[in-house]
Amino acid sequence: MSEKRKIFTAKSIEEAKAMAAEEYGVDESRITFNVVEEPKKGLFGKVKGDARVEAVYELSKGDAAASYIRNILKNMNIDSDVTVSETEEGAVIDIVGDTTGAVIGRRGETLDAIQYLASMACNRGDKEYYRITVDCCGYREKRKAILEELAEKISKTVIRTGRTSSLEPMNPYERRIIHSTVANIEGVTSKSVGDEPFRKVIISPTNPRRNDNHRGYNGGYNGGYKGDRRPRRDKDPSEYTPRPMDMMKTSFEKDYKRPKPEDSMIEGDLYGKIDI
Repeated sequence: MSEKRKIFTAKSIEEAKAMAAEEYGVDESRITFNVVEEPKKGLFGKVKGDARVEAVYELSKGDAAASYIRNILKNMNIDSDVTVSETEEGAVIDIVGDTTGAVIGRRGETLDAIQYLASMACNRGDKEYYRITVDCCGYREKRKAILEELAEKISKTVIRTGRTSSLEPMNPYERRIIHSTVANIEGVTSKSVGDEPFRKVIISPTNPRRNDNHRGYNGGYNGGYKGDRRPRRDKDPSEYTPRPMDMMKTSFEKDYKRPKPEDSMIEGDLYGKIDI
């Protein structure tokens, strides 16, 4: 908890209280007022002097973060409402207005920056961390649905092809959504690689498909090839002498089939052990 304390001066006590409520961004009922000086009445009932009222407001960490965000929006010349909803883990601060596109930014980057700054402001000097989540016009929920759909789509492709796939760099919050979705899909696993801000998610098959280019030799495609370049079923393989071109192809195919660095990531951990 933190405290705001300030003396407001106005023509009347009621005006001074209204000024305090407007500056603190809360209802008057949440503020403690102490009248320092009342306006004095002069001759013929004329009011002389101003009222001076001390306004004391106890801020929760959620309120402190919301107050910090209001100042940011004011400096950005954005007219919007800021509401605070307390939760067991922290607070959710929602920004609502008609000109909030600039608040969200490209893929939520500006919103994430505001959230980070507000978290730093309200947790400064306190060992117990208080989680602040900043949303704007329901953006977080919409983005979450898009990422879940993306994770499911990529996972289906990975299962079908048997090949690893990497996603674009994401922040920890978005990577956590991808990992959570993949953890519920059988046949795939996920892992984060790289350093911030380029850290990204790798989705890999739990049973990678082997690339086999020698099905014809093993009896596929009607059991043989044209001519004598490959032995047919009625020929003894020991009688076949590979030509130089065939040896070159064999060497290339072996190199092509070597596992790529990402293939070593197929044995992922459970979601709870994932390094997000």
